[in-house]
Order: sequence, then C-alpha cells, then structure tokens
Amino acid sequence: MVDSMRMITRLAACLLAVMACHAQQASRPPDMVLANDRLELTILGTGGTFSKLLLRDGEPVSPLATIGHFLALDGFGAPSDQERAAGMPFHGEASKQVVKVIASRNSGPVRSIILETLLPLAQETLTRTIEMVEGENVVYITSDLASGLAADRPISWAEHATIGPPYLEKGKTVVDMPALNCRVRPFKPGPIPGRLVYERDFQWPLAPTNDNGQADLRLVPADHNYLDLASCQMDPKRNLAFVTALHLDKHLLFGYVFRRQDYPWLMSWMNYTGDSQAARGMEFSTQPFDISHTETVAMSPLFGTPTFRWLPAKATLQTRFLLFYVRTPEDFTRIDDVVLEGGKITVVDRSGLRLVLPASRGL
Repeated sequence: MVDSMRMITRLAACLLAVMACHAQQASRPPDMVLANDRLELTILGTGGTFSKLLLRDGEPVSPLATIGHFLALDGFGAPSDQERAAGMPFHGEASKQVVKVIASRNSGPVRSIILETLLPLAQETLTRTIEMVEGENVVYITSDLASGLAADRPISWAEHATIGPPYLEKGKTVVDMPALNCRVRPFKPGPIPGRLVYERDFQWPLAPTNDNGQADLRLVPADHNYLDLASCQMDPKRNLAFVTALHLDKHLLFGYVFRRQDYPWLMSWMNYTGDSQAARGMEFSTQPFDISHTETVAMSPLFGTPTFRWLPAKATLQTRFLLFYVRTPEDFTRIDDVVLEGGKITVVDRSGLRLVLPASRGL
C-alpha cells in the first residue's frame, strides 16, 4: 500500500511537471522568421531579440550567442536603487516584453516585419521595422521610440549584440571597429579573472593588463579564460561607424553599420569562459557602460563625447542601423574600414582586398 501511494505521488509529480512545461511553452509567444534568398533571421516574440542568423547556402553557422542580439532599453545594466524598487529590471524593459506584430511582408523584393513594444514603466513605445531586400546579405533595422511623458529625460539605449560559439572561437575570431579612446570598466569579481587594469584609459585595440603588458582586444585569446569589460568612443570624425567579427578559418564576416550620432559608444563584453556560454559583446549604445541613468549622466562627457542622449517630451526619437553576414576571401585577416555609400557596402581588408555588397536601402 505504501509503495502504491509512493508510485501515485511520483506519477502525480511528473504529470504536474509536464503540465507546467507545456503551459510555459504555450504562454511563450511564437518566434518569427524573416528571410530572403541570402539570409534567414529568427526573431523572438519576447523582446524582438535576434536569436539566429543563417546564410541560406546550407551552412548552419549563426554568429549570434545564446542570448542573441537584444535591446537594452530604457536601461543598460543595473538600475538605480530607486528604479529597482519601482520594478525596473536589469537592462530595462524592452527585452522582457512581448512584441506585437503591426505589419509584415513575406514576398516580393522587400521583406519586412514591423514590431511594437510597450514599455509601461518607462512610459515609452518602441516601433521597430526590420527589412531585407532580395539579393542582399543585409538586414535593415529602424527604431522609433516615442515618449509618453511631458518632460525631457535622458535615455539609456544599447543594441546588445553578442557573438558566441561556434562562431566565437579561441584564436580564430577577430573584432574590428573604428574606435579611438577607451576605458576599462571595473566589475564584481567572479569565477573568471579579468586580465585588464580597471579604470585605465587606452587607445584601441591595445589595453593594459595586470602583468604590466598589453592585450590586443581584437583577438579572442587562445591561452586562458578571462572576463573583462571595456568601452570605446567611436571616431568622432565619422558619420557612420561599424563593428565586425571575422572568423579566420570559416572565412565568414558578421558586422554592423550604424550612425555614430545614434550610438557614439561601443562596449566590449569579453566573456571568454571557454565553453558554450562564451560570448563577445559588441554593444553599440548611447552610453559607455552598463550603469544606471544617474551614473551615466554624472560621467558626461567622456573623451569629449556625451555619455547619454535626450528623449524630448512627447517626442519620437529614431535610430537606424544595419547588419550583414557574408563569406569573405580567404586572405581576409583584419577589417580596416567599412564604407556605406552609393547603395553598396565596401569592406576593406588590411590585405588590400575589398568585398562589395549591395545595400540599396542605406541608412
């Protein structure tokens, strides 16, 4: 009798677990896929996160990390004590909210999807338009952020782009960008040590290390595991900035082009754990570091560049960027420049080789 009761209890527990799992899956909004003849992008129904990007030539290698490319808005990093008490989560609300599909187009020369996200705590509404054009290895993203407040306010906005395994590989993945002045950010010590000197300024890409040496931050280290954060100012002389991740063995290139006035900073989250959870953040943003609004405003300017951006009362702020994913010539080793003009992206490698991609919609 006792054994029978135990068996019934176990079966009931298993049934409840299965029901809970099914309920969780049923409550999760469905993923969305936007594709053309070159690329396939998977977008999560929660937060509109870009979770997977594939070339449609049969090789299933996505450059995106497990956490994908999500939007940190209106908050980047930990909220202040007051914001936390009011319910504001880490990295803001945008990545946690269910998105609403306003419109979509799955055929014709231009494929698109328009998503709306409500941010009730920040009293903001985000409308995000994602587009692809047939024959192009490019995705265009336009974001319109509308304020519901009758007061100007500083905003925190980061495109939290991350690459991960198998695209992120020790000694085989390099990151390039037109950065100038940089600063190492302190972080709370964890199981993985940092190799960089905290709160030390440097010129990209050579950062000071704790052993009195220098680390080339372009490279994913092949020897040890490290966790470091560093933020860099995008070259103020440029109208358009970029960041790229090149896999030297796979001859694949993933990158972004964005308006520097929208995102004057890029934070490198170098979470080199040596396992499937490894990630390299290429987080272009309105501010240098993932800190609260109060701290962000207090540190402005840094290197002569503002560290926050205003969202005027009852106004709408628009930003725009594009991403691309493509195969490269075998001799590509270091991206010196990415130029967007005349409906084309021209990628210039240190070898002197160039890669030209159609990009008809521009920025």
